[in-house]
Amino acid sequence: MIRCNLTILGATGTIGINTLDVVAMHPERYTVVALTGQNQVERLATQCRQFKPRYAVVTDTARAQELRHLLADTETEVLCGERALEEVASLPEVDTVMAAIVGAAGLKPALAAARAGKRILLANKETLVMAGRFFMQAVRRGGATLLPIDSEHNAVFQCMPEPYSGDFATHGVRRILLTASGGPFRTRPIETLATVTPDEAVAHPNWVMGRKISVDSATMMNKGLEVIEAHWLFNARADQIEVVIHPQSIVHSMVEYMDGSVLAQLSNPDMRTPIAHALAYPDRIEAGVPWLDLPRLGQLSFETPDTRRFPCLALAYRALETGGAAPTVLNAANEVAVQAFLDRRIPYPAIAQTLERCLDRLGDRPAEELDALVALDQESRAYTAALIAQHA
Repeated sequence: MIRCNLTILGATGTIGINTLDVVAMHPERYTVVALTGQNQVERLATQCRQFKPRYAVVTDTARAQELRHLLADTETEVLCGERALEEVASLPEVDTVMAAIVGAAGLKPALAAARAGKRILLANKETLVMAGRFFMQAVRRGGATLLPIDSEHNAVFQCMPEPYSGDFATHGVRRILLTASGGPFRTRPIETLATVTPDEAVAHPNWVMGRKISVDSATMMNKGLEVIEAHWLFNARADQIEVVIHPQSIVHSMVEYMDGSVLAQLSNPDMRTPIAHALAYPDRIEAGVPWLDLPRLGQLSFETPDTRRFPCLALAYRALETGGAAPTVLNAANEVAVQAFLDRRIPYPAIAQTLERCLDRLGDRPAEELDALVALDQESRAYTAALIAQHA
């Protein structure tokens, strides 16, 4: 057994907390070198006291000062700023990086880890959605190892042949089937969605997640972003990726082969399962997750998603098929629109309406340079904010 030195980007979020939960079960395997957070300074300080990392990072100066005060009697060095995120993602002594910062802020540190040849456990969707081509190039050129943490992509990874060359035909793969729970509004009358509240939207029936990703699950934008991720992770065309609603969230995804075989990965809906898989890969370790009791479940059901109910899913397929910078535009607009909904500045249906208008305006841009994509990300956010202001 080789000891693993970890940096956890986004330690105070749901993925970070679950990662540390698994790490705590296996102190003989893992050493935490760096933890990063954003707003939850007290939680980050508590994590630092338990896991004793060499570094802790926040990007805000005032919060850095607060964290230094909370950790004054420890040996943890507090760093500040976006550049510090890149530094702890590429430290020579670190071999594995959990990339779990939510949103576009996670792109640069994930790229730094890729360029440094790290083993990257990727939980940040936006890294691939915003800049999939550039990130995958960095992984290849840096000699990095990429393991997906999203339960769906981790399931696909487990069901793909090993080693997977990136070519469906070579391995006899026909398509990827990504499962989706359908969220809290799967059966709610469509005509009532205009009155949906933020509290209703974040009440996921199966998963415990942050507020933003919970809204994305309700709109199925989360699944749309995962379609784009699957394109980059597995070199799959849009027509080779199908989304299937599976309300029980037990089958996390499937891979269909040319001979008619379908391989599926099943487990209880708990992020510690894919996290433990990636942390220990190719070994298997205890994750603290209850064993799956299939007789108690009784049945597993599947449905085709209705794009009238989930227009964001159709917009994601449109962005993938358009290519270029369209996924970058979609992701940026979605982050702004979802926050506006959570702040009660726009109604629920306006999320999809706003994204469509933003794609219409900016979605045909090329994606030739990373700096241009980053600039377009900011332009898309500004344009979306302007649309929302008009709505208000």
